[in-house]
Amino acid sequence: MDYFNAFWTGGLICALVQILLDKTKLLPGRVMVLLVCSGALLSFLGFYQPFADFAGAGATVPLLGFGHTLWKGMVKAISEDGFLGLFTGGFTACALGVSAALIFSYLSSMIFRPQMKE
Repeated sequence: MDYFNAFWTGGLICALVQILLDKTKLLPGRVMVLLVCSGALLSFLGFYQPFADFAGAGATVPLLGFGHTLWKGMVKAISEDGFLGLFTGGFTACALGVSAALIFSYLSSMIFRPQMKE
């Protein structure tokens, strides 16, 4: 049942985002920011963790999960460093994931790039 919940929840999120892109004039970058901010807002309101417990990877893989991770990092850093944690928490919480995404994207672009004819 866990796989089924992850599948339909993630699919529903993707379908709603596609409808948003098709029916509005929002650019993809703005929709991505909307999803990240929605994840942070759901975390702030206390709704994200029960949603993630129910949906599993269907909730944590999309950009909602990135917003949740940013929020958790900020809360932890604020409790440790005070006001300064507001500015550093998100960076430290997501640094490993963002770095890995950049490194693997670069490597895959080098491996799978089309060969240029001379």
